[in-house]
Amino acid sequence: MVYTLFKGTNINEANRWVTLPIAGISFQSSDLAKFSLVIYISRFLAKYQYDNDSIEFKKDFKILTVIIFTICALIFPANFSTAFMLFITSILLLFLGRIKWKYLFYLLSIGIISAVLFLTVAFLFFPEKGRVSTWKNRIETYLNSNKADNDDIYQIEQSKIAIASGGLFGKGPGNSTQRNFLPHPYSDFIFSIIVEEYGFFIGALLIVMLYMILLYRVGIIVKTAKRAFPAILAIGLIIMIILQAIVNMGVATAIFPVTGQTLPLISMGGTSIIFTSVSLGIILNISNQIKQDNKVPSQQNFVDDDNNNEHKNVEQ
Repeated sequence: MVYTLFKGTNINEANRWVTLPIAGISFQSSDLAKFSLVIYISRFLAKYQYDNDSIEFKKDFKILTVIIFTICALIFPANFSTAFMLFITSILLLFLGRIKWKYLFYLLSIGIISAVLFLTVAFLFFPEKGRVSTWKNRIETYLNSNKADNDDIYQIEQSKIAIASGGLFGKGPGNSTQRNFLPHPYSDFIFSIIVEEYGFFIGALLIVMLYMILLYRVGIIVKTAKRAFPAILAIGLIIMIILQAIVNMGVATAIFPVTGQTLPLISMGGTSIIFTSVSLGIILNISNQIKQDNKVPSQQNFVDDDNNNEHKNVEQ
């Protein structure tokens, strides 16, 4: 992350990518960082499921706080939305991991204060430098949509046109017209194109239902798990995926300011699809392991019953 921040490949005034010199392949190190952080938090929560007040817990929680803020701070300058989503994912995961409110409030307070101070300094002293000007324009655009000359306004307008023209049943596969005008129709705004071609029922509603089914299935896995770490890890990984999908669809429908988040499993490939696939692979492995764990107690019960019967026979 440090290398990416200072020596990473610069695209659109943001150092988000690391280019491997041998293969010439680029990847976003932030995807690896947030994936690793979710695993680390899950391990921490599994360790302290029933111990939230010991000296060791408080010491490790301080270390966890430093790690969360370090990773978010390294992502923040080049990718505000990813840093924000990672911080929210961390808070949600700690909440679901039954961490006490006072620790969550402590973490949340530090996060809000740090973000406000950083943005205040950036807007006051570096208003036209790098990503600061981009953040400023996007916030102003989101609050005031009358700036017709802004690129973000153009993207949102084209996205709204695509969604509105799709109607309830869409124009049909391949019949989108806004894909010729909308920037990044294959990634950032693919949701708008899908709604335009397939409509509200087959396009928008079906996509939302698929994500909700995915969340529901992971909920079943978590409910049947008998060990803390795999259960917490599964819910953490799915939160990361679902939250990214919500942000992408929110941007396409002008609920959130414009940002460069892809739609998991649907947008064109890249680092995001790799780590999304890895996350789903881990979830499937957890599900398989839970099935095996649930078989063991039943087999053990049969062994215990057999032993009890043998003891009864000997006594008789």
